Amino acid sequence: MLSYQHAYHAGNRADVHKHAILALVLTYMGRKPKPLTYMETHAGRGLYDLGSSEAKKTGEAAHGVAELLARFPTDHPYRRVVEAIRAEHGETSYPGSPMIAERMLTSNIERSGDRLQLAELHPQEHAALSEVMPRSGVHIYKEDGFPWAARRCPPTPRRGVMMIDPSYELDHDFTGLPSFLEGLHSLWPVGVIMLWYPILTNGEQDEMMDEIEQIGFADTLRHEVQFRAAGDGHRLIGSGVFAINPPYTLADEVIDLSTLIET
Repeated sequence: MLSYQHAYHAGNRADVHKHAILALVLTYMGRKPKPLTYMETHAGRGLYDLGSSEAKKTGEAAHGVAELLARFPTDHPYRRVVEAIRAEHGETSYPGSPMIAERMLTSNIERSGDRLQLAELHPQEHAALSEVMPRSGVHIYKEDGFPWAARRCPPTPRRGVMMIDPSYELDHDFTGLPSFLEGLHSLWPVGVIMLWYPILTNGEQDEMMDEIEQIGFADTLRHEVQFRAAGDGHRLIGSGVFAINPPYTLADEVIDLSTLIET
């Protein structure tokens, strides 16, 4: 797990898919003045440079946000937040989900008391995250996100969103997630829990998702997009998001993402 660095993959089509759905969820959650908690189990570094040697090595962003951002309507919350961050940090910058959440929550001046709780175990990623994220209302932990999340649920405020996006480099990232989600939901039944998962050429995700579906959560949404591999030898051919307690508006809103991202 500590070998994974998202800088090689930042801004790819999976990121666009995941972040577009996150932006829709946060837009809905942010309409009420009641404070909320945003939690993330594997936060990464928060802000990426798509002009870096890491990003250029894979070229994934060139086939991701570079192609796709202009396809989004100008008022789409994902496009708005990416463009706002680029206006501040430069045209080659790309926000990770922690920065997207921070900007979307703190931009609402009618609501105070929001909290961001972010876990990141990788030393370099943790250091970078601590540098780019503001201190007020943001709490960053150098911990394994799975036990960290279980200890901290339910959060205060109880209203909120959790993003789960492990590296999927370890077998446990697949085999342990069904029971982890079930336990987390029992601790925090009102939380919007979002799981991102890869769609791989060998179908490794299928058994995990079958087990998750068999748990029988009362209110869920599952959305997947397919796309071409970024290059020879790349196993990622799609992106999936599974949400527990999704906003009721989300099912209709994600329909357009298939057209935006897959074509």
